[in-house]
Amino acid sequence: MTPPFLKPNDQIRIISPSGSIDPEYIDGAKNILTGWGFKVTEGQYARSEYGRFAGTPEQRAADLQQALDDTDVKAIMCSRGGYGAAQIIDRIDFTGFITSPKWLIGFSDITILHNAISNMGIASIHGIMAKQLTELPVESEQVKNLRGILTGNFPAYTIQGEEYNRIGQAQGKLIGGNLSVLMGLRGSQYDLTYKNAILFIEDIGEKPYQIDRMIQNLRFSGVLEQLSGLVLGQFSECDEDPLMMQSISGLIFDAVKDYDYPVGFNFPAGHVDSNFPIIIGANVTLRVTKNSTELIF
Repeated sequence: MTPPFLKPNDQIRIISPSGSIDPEYIDGAKNILTGWGFKVTEGQYARSEYGRFAGTPEQRAADLQQALDDTDVKAIMCSRGGYGAAQIIDRIDFTGFITSPKWLIGFSDITILHNAISNMGIASIHGIMAKQLTELPVESEQVKNLRGILTGNFPAYTIQGEEYNRIGQAQGKLIGGNLSVLMGLRGSQYDLTYKNAILFIEDIGEKPYQIDRMIQNLRFSGVLEQLSGLVLGQFSECDEDPLMMQSISGLIFDAVKDYDYPVGFNFPAGHVDSNFPIIIGANVTLRVTKNSTELIF
């Protein structure tokens, strides 16, 4: 299901369930969201620092739980990713959230929360957080489309085709997020149901052999053969390794060569400024040609 769309004066809560963040980015995000006509509040520990984390596990869990339970909060923006959500996810009670769902916004480490929510049949937004919202032009597509989704205007993306695109059309539930985070959830209660789904993956800072290892796990564990489509986002700061004898795209293409569903490469979502918001848990149409990839919500 889709959480209710936001109206003027609805409340958005900013929390930091993972890594610590420069408070200036929280201020910047609050300014933008307030300018859109929303009331913006923040978790008690959103600006905290505890090593690399935004507070102790107890503090971060408390902020997340309070935001999920507060019926006056209509959307939750995670300030950043980093690392830390895995420490608290099993402390969270989603009973109130299921009764009164709201939009959750974030990417990277927030993939853990997207997975949990998607498994409940509730949609969420894989998209820009406080830093990008502060620094990107307000008229950029990333910013405008985030506002559009929150207020009920779903996007339809058409991007330029890539060499490895595999032609086809499919429909299904969009799932996924950061590949490394997804792999850390394999075999747990937060793992995904992949059958007939359209999987989106992206990553940052991983070596090509590490990416290949994760993709091969998805292949020999039977995940890849269950999909109805695959969307490859940005693999940023992942320098190519000539000793792998193929590019990262080529490695992924080979891993899915035995399946006949559409595969779209180089979608503008991930750890880049061109991080277009997508709706995890939504039913989508994926249409891939050699010249373009379309993702329609």
